[in-house]
Amino acid sequence: MIKWIVPLALLIIFEALTDIFAKNWSMRETPWIAVASLMLYLIANSFWLFALKNGADLSRGAIIFSVASAIIAVILGVVFYKEAVSRVQLIGLGVGIISLVLIFWE
Repeated sequence: MIKWIVPLALLIIFEALTDIFAKNWSMRETPWIAVASLMLYLIANSFWLFALKNGADLSRGAIIFSVASAIIAVILGVVFYKEAVSRVQLIGLGVGIISLVLIFWE
């Protein structure tokens, strides 16, 4: 199992970096930030290929990536960009965390 966890974790990390660059580009529209965001996106998705090659199930890996990326995006949005999160969105975040626990439960 560990062989696919590392590339999946790197995918999530690079996706978070991509989100940061994309958000900054949306606020400043500087061309180099857009290019950096696209390059990080390419690197991130390269790790997805390695995760799949090393035994990540498509269904399990996609859920882990999606939920973990969403959780990190919410944290980044709230902490760095002062975005508001509603009570319903927080409940959804909690359900996402529960889903990660259930995905890893065997």
